[in-house]
Amino acid sequence: MKIATFNINGINKRLDNLLEWLGETEPDVVCLQELKATDAQFPRSAVEGAGYGAVWRGQSAWNGVAILARGAEPVLTRQELPGDPSDTQARYIEAAVNGILIASLYAPNGNPQPGPKFTYKLAWMKRLEAHAGELLSAGVPIVLAGDYNVVPEPRDIYPTRSYDDNALVQPQSRVAFAGLLAQGWVDAIREILPGETVYTFWDYRRNRWQRNAGLRLDHFLLSPKVARFLADAGVDSNTRGRPNASDHAPTWIELNGWPE
Repeated sequence: MKIATFNINGINKRLDNLLEWLGETEPDVVCLQELKATDAQFPRSAVEGAGYGAVWRGQSAWNGVAILARGAEPVLTRQELPGDPSDTQARYIEAAVNGILIASLYAPNGNPQPGPKFTYKLAWMKRLEAHAGELLSAGVPIVLAGDYNVVPEPRDIYPTRSYDDNALVQPQSRVAFAGLLAQGWVDAIREILPGETVYTFWDYRRNRWQRNAGLRLDHFLLSPKVARFLADAGVDSNTRGRPNASDHAPTWIELNGWPE
């Protein structure tokens, strides 16, 4: 079973890119972020034509998350991150697919920091930690996939001082991510590629793709019941170099022997 996460950075603007990648790689489940489309603007017919059922939560111009399942219909379980009823940003969706609870999440960027956007980022991550803890307590197989907007360690960013003040690398952001790992979640990329340099995002500016000046922002956190099936993981970085590409590349994992 192959599960992927892809910050598409505008699903309608990059629909051809998405469909090309789906056709080439045929993932079983895809978590999408930054749809930048309302619910009504989601390209349902094109996604279905590619062989995927979908659930999504859109938002005009910003945010938006979705879960696609090849040859199946995801069973929607949640469309928002609990803990703040006043939060209307479309950043979290959950669905059951092939016996696994899948979450597609798009954590706040947090810039500029300090300021209200960074405060919101840290509060959102605290809510994620609380919900993740409840999910782990349920003892079911779970995958939390998406753009966490956190560079977990210095080795997850190219050598630079230009990001020193960026919310993505602040100690508070890294502590929030580490808090999830401390609960018992497994960082799938690091589990499979413990010593390798892995990037999933290359900013459009300053020729960062051409210079391989990347960051690791897109992560899979696996519950123990899923982690024992983890067989492989990687990044389809070649998609970042194509015309009209997202600034993120699809990141994926493979589970061997699932479903049981």
